[in-house]
Amino acid sequence: MSYALIRQAILEKKAIHATYSGLHREMCPHVIGLKNGKPQTLCYQYGGQSSSRLIQPDGSKENWRCIEIAKLSSVRIVETDTWHTAPDHSRPQTCVDKVDVEVRF
Repeated sequence: MSYALIRQAILEKKAIHATYSGLHREMCPHVIGLKNGKPQTLCYQYGGQSSSRLIQPDGSKENWRCIEIAKLSSVRIVETDTWHTAPDHSRPQTCVDKVDVEVRF
């Protein structure tokens, strides 16, 4: 179910809120697919919590997160949040090696 919601969010350029490894995350997914056979998504995190590093001001390239979909729970699309990304959104990514869908700009 999480995979389908994230996929929908990408196609519609919508934000999601979810719990990842026990922490609340506010993100905009950009790519979804498989990495080494496991479902993953590349997201731009603009709010919530992070265990790896502090969330930087909007637009920072430091806010990209590679997310294992199996570790996500309580995923929901948020209609009221605006779309967030960074100027380097089109840079080559290594989070997903078999892309299902990705945001088109």
